[in-house]
Amino acid sequence: MADLSDLAAGERRDLADYLDTLTAEEWERPSLCRGWSVRDVAGHVSSYDVLSWPALMALFARSGFSLDRANQARLAESRRLRADELTARLRECAVPRGVTTLFGCAVALTDGLVHHQDIRRALGHPRQVPPERLAAALEFAPRARALPAPANLRGIRVIATDLDWSHGTGPEVRGPAEALLVALAGRPQALADLEGSGLGTLEARLRR
Repeated sequence: MADLSDLAAGERRDLADYLDTLTAEEWERPSLCRGWSVRDVAGHVSSYDVLSWPALMALFARSGFSLDRANQARLAESRRLRADELTARLRECAVPRGVTTLFGCAVALTDGLVHHQDIRRALGHPRQVPPERLAAALEFAPRARALPAPANLRGIRVIATDLDWSHGTGPEVRGPAEALLVALAGRPQALADLEGSGLGTLEARLRR
C-alpha cells in the first residue's frame, strides 16, 4: 500500500485544484456537513495542521475537550480567510502535520477524502476517487472514533462492489466504495447508491 502521507497529500492537492474551479456562488452553497458551507468545509480540512501541539492542547482545553467546540473555534478562524487564502493554505499543508498525522496520516487522508466528497456531492460534481485512497480510508474507518463510522458499522457487514474490501458480520450493505465511506461517515445522501438487507439499519442510524 502507498504511504498514507502521500495519499493524503494527493487528496488535498486534488481538493485545492477542484476548489479553484468553483464560482464565488458555489463557495457559499451548503455542503453535506450540516450547517457548513463549501467554504467552511474547505477551511476545516487544513485548519488543524497549522497548530503546534501546545496550541492544539490549549484549544482543546478552552473547548472543554469537545471536538465539536474545537471545530467551531477553528471554523471561526477559517472564516476570516478569503477563498484563495484557503486554497493556498490547503496546498501549503498538503503534507499532513501535527494532529492530522495520527494513525500514520490516516486521519488526514480520511478527513480530506470525506470532506472532498461533502463538497462534490453537494454541488453535483462526481469524480473517480483513486482506489488506493478509498481502500486506505475504508480500512481506517472502523476505528476512526472522530467519525460515527464505528457505531454505524455495528452488527452489519459492508461490502464494496468496486474494491476488494469488506468489513463486519450481519445483514449486508453493498455498494461503491466511495458511497460506503461517505455513508459510514454519517451522510445519508449516499444511501441511494447502496443496497442490501442491512440498508434499513444503516439508514435508521444515519437519519436518527
